[in-house]
Amino acid sequence: MSFKIQIEGSDVAFDCAATENLLDAAMRQGIDMPYSCRKGVCGNCKGRVMQGQLVAGTQGGSHEAGIQQPDEHLFCRAQPASDLSIAPKAWHRVDPSARKTLQAKVFKKIQLASDVTQLQLRFPAGVRVKFKAGQYLQLLLPDGQRRSYSMANAPYESDAVQLHIRHLPQGHFSDGILKNLQVGDLLKLELPHGDFYLREDSERPMLMVAGGTGFAPIKSIIDHIVRQKLQRTVHVYWGARTQEGMYALDVLARWAQQWPNLVVHSVLSDASDDGTWRGRVGFVHESVAADFQDLSGWDVYACGGLPMVNALREVCAQRGLPEAHFYSDAFVG
Repeated sequence: MSFKIQIEGSDVAFDCAATENLLDAAMRQGIDMPYSCRKGVCGNCKGRVMQGQLVAGTQGGSHEAGIQQPDEHLFCRAQPASDLSIAPKAWHRVDPSARKTLQAKVFKKIQLASDVTQLQLRFPAGVRVKFKAGQYLQLLLPDGQRRSYSMANAPYESDAVQLHIRHLPQGHFSDGILKNLQVGDLLKLELPHGDFYLREDSERPMLMVAGGTGFAPIKSIIDHIVRQKLQRTVHVYWGARTQEGMYALDVLARWAQQWPNLVVHSVLSDASDDGTWRGRVGFVHESVAADFQDLSGWDVYACGGLPMVNALREVCAQRGLPEAHFYSDAFVG
């Protein structure tokens, strides 16, 4: 059985099966709505159901995921039990054929830190893939599992991708398959994915906050800004636990030299390892809170662990940032 899903205030509608969630159905039919984790945790996909009923057990969501009102629901979980009228936070049409599945060859494998590997993959000769700065790809593993990784390269480098992969204890890919990958090996990819990307139509100043390997999509966005010579003020905050986790300080230095409107801040939550750190200490969202009293006119981009993203979201809301100008990609297990 299929139901008609109408987007409030528009003439746009799409079909959704009773066993399908609203987000997947919309994306399948070329309608892109905000999302990130797709696991009912981050809250990016929340929207309102104005009319109609949902399948029992798929409604609502937790306060931690940002659900505050009875008509708010997580569209990555919500399944229709009738025709619906919905009001997503945002939506736009996309070309479903823009997403590609292809084989890519391992070109370089570099150890950036004891627990972070940079993996560079090249597409077949003549193949280029369009993506937006900040988006991610999915690795399609031989056993049917998928793993998502942000692309650290800018869109103009469209014949290859660069990934920053944190090693997780007993991680199926990061602690297993990755160890044995050799230059020349092939991996199957699907890309692009994600609603976390640079909004180039905005002229507002930008606050970009990364935690750990959440630096990867921030790097993609900043490299694109520098390349395009976009005239926007940008503050970049990168938080890590220890100094080793700040694995690309040379990139921060290069940006500062190339782009006078860009200010970089590096923050360690645990700087007691060897006493050599001379930068800021604490949690990265605390540094943002100390530096900004009014964010009402800004765009904020955040990528990293869910606790960091949620803490930063709260700081930004307290400082007047409209929810629609908070863009995030939260890493969840």
